[in-house]
Amino acid sequence: MSEQLPVEASGPPQPAKVPLSGAEPGPALGVSFYEAVGGRPTFEKLVAEFYRGVADDPVLKPMYPEEDLGPAAERLTMFLEQYWGGPATYSEQRGHPRLRLRHQPFKVNPDARDRWLAHMRVAIDSLDLPPLAEETLWDYLQRAAHAMVNTFDD
Repeated sequence: MSEQLPVEASGPPQPAKVPLSGAEPGPALGVSFYEAVGGRPTFEKLVAEFYRGVADDPVLKPMYPEEDLGPAAERLTMFLEQYWGGPATYSEQRGHPRLRLRHQPFKVNPDARDRWLAHMRVAIDSLDLPPLAEETLWDYLQRAAHAMVNTFDD
């Protein structure tokens, strides 16, 4: 049942407006996942460990146009921060994430997906998160990786 606001002279009661975390800018309800897992330092560690694996991966590394993976790491950090309830820096600097569109120029086949997930699994394991947080993060990353597959060609 929805909460009702007091009756006003101008009309019937209206449902209370409750801001939802991640929906529109404004106050979140409670602590975000981002805050609960340690904020920026946690996501920086995750991304740094992930890119250590990518740097030596013969399938994934060529997908990064810059020789230095630093800019890619910063973009992923900002994206993950924003997605999980942290600062909206990613959208402020780059606009809507449009993940599938941004990955379309690259051949993301099941092998690339599985390699990406393997490096991300190592990165997640390095964080020592509580089990529910770890599973929540891993579930999202698996779904995101599967959604990025854009070809089944080798």
